Amino acid sequence: MDHRVIRGGLAVRSRRHMLLPVLHEIQDRAGWVSRGALEYACRRLSIPPAEAYGVVSFYARFALEPGRARTEHVCDDIVCQLAGAHPDQGVNCLGLCDRAPARLDEKQAPAAESVRYPDSRLLRRVGIVDPGSIDSYREHGGFKALRRARELGAEQVIRQVTASALLGRGGAAFPTGRKWESVAKAQARPHYLVCNADESEPGTFKDRVVMEGDPFALVEAMAVAALAAGCEKGYIYIRDEYPVARRRIARAIEQSRDAGLLDIDVEVRRGAGAYICGEETALFNSIEGKRGEPRNKPPFPVEVGLFGRPTLVNNVETLVNVLDILNGEFADTRLFCVSGHVKHPGVYDIPLGTPLRLLLERAGAGSIQAVLLGGAAGSFLTPEQLDVPLSFEGTRAIGATLGSGAVIVFDATADMKQALLRIARFFRDESCGQCVPCRVGTKRQEEILERMFANGRGQADVMLLSDIAQAMRDASICGLGQTAANAIASGLKQLPVLNA
Repeated sequence: MDHRVIRGGLAVRSRRHMLLPVLHEIQDRAGWVSRGALEYACRRLSIPPAEAYGVVSFYARFALEPGRARTEHVCDDIVCQLAGAHPDQGVNCLGLCDRAPARLDEKQAPAAESVRYPDSRLLRRVGIVDPGSIDSYREHGGFKALRRARELGAEQVIRQVTASALLGRGGAAFPTGRKWESVAKAQARPHYLVCNADESEPGTFKDRVVMEGDPFALVEAMAVAALAAGCEKGYIYIRDEYPVARRRIARAIEQSRDAGLLDIDVEVRRGAGAYICGEETALFNSIEGKRGEPRNKPPFPVEVGLFGRPTLVNNVETLVNVLDILNGEFADTRLFCVSGHVKHPGVYDIPLGTPLRLLLERAGAGSIQAVLLGGAAGSFLTPEQLDVPLSFEGTRAIGATLGSGAVIVFDATADMKQALLRIARFFRDESCGQCVPCRVGTKRQEEILERMFANGRGQADVMLLSDIAQAMRDASICGLGQTAANAIASGLKQLPVLNA
């Protein structure tokens, strides 16, 4: 067929994971995914057309009609609304909250400049090294940690990571060393390594800054993690809205491989516009060429992950911390993304336990009506709570969470009703629809809020929202549904303007 050699059976079916890259190539060249192009891809990859249609229609960034695909996008999410973007006129968060109101032209996307605290540890090379030059990275200490890891060996590397007490920086705060050890001890082969760079939480953009400004650091950290956990193949899953990061990471991988510094094959995979793919098992499904729907746990990824094999999953910030652990420079700091009504939006690297008030002062916050801590799945804090220590224990004590490290500031001019409605719309848009509690609950949550803000707050609506929130927490498959009511519940409880 088509003057090419055709193979069948398992050899063809095993190429299912190439579906999303093929769909991206089709859309990049033609501007949309036509029925003919989709059917041709199905023949080449031996995928039933109905399954392929289910995949292409799942992801927001694929267009099934001519003229629907766009290379220029305008954000109307929470932070951009605060900066004047019109509600309901754009797309969900582009991860450019430090440049709100944000618009992205994929063909001419420049790297975003972002404020960094002068004493920053993780970001100390950003703006200093040339992100396109491996020589520049090595001149600033690059690949020293990888050399050290090879001298120590896998077991000693894991011991050092465990002794550091490094917790995951993606929101779940799971001990990193324990995860690495579990994968290393898994008997099944091969082992996979996945970097979760699908940073889609509104108000979060720290991983983008690291990948754009210091891409070799992530590549080096991937090499260290692969050595420690015995991983034979690595993937970096980067959201589609980060074209600069994807290009720079791909170039860093190429240069590192050419220099003989990579013992593992690392591949960049491009997301397609689905917040749910930040959930690790949904991300696995996406890499495998399926709809980005979460899987039930257990089994956990360290046992049965990507392609059914033991898989180590960490986000960008977590991995880059490992370099300092091996270099003896580790300090328990955290990257926070500050945006909204502040003079200096950007990424700040501060010690865990620093009071929120001090961070806001550095960012140039003035009069504050509320702060949304932890992103769309986080909690609203009042001005009286700004002295909370930014630590896992400190935020837990007041019923909040650090989450993804997002800090969104609202001054007295902010319309908090619109903010809550935008959060509700975000979760309704991003629900994968797989489980009823989330699929129905996020829709009903938005409808009830609209009714309350239009007709006045009634006790029956408050109780109904509470019941829906409880059902989503108890019965949703993944964290999206389980946390979809957090910010809304805290806003209705905490903010006086919403209780009027």
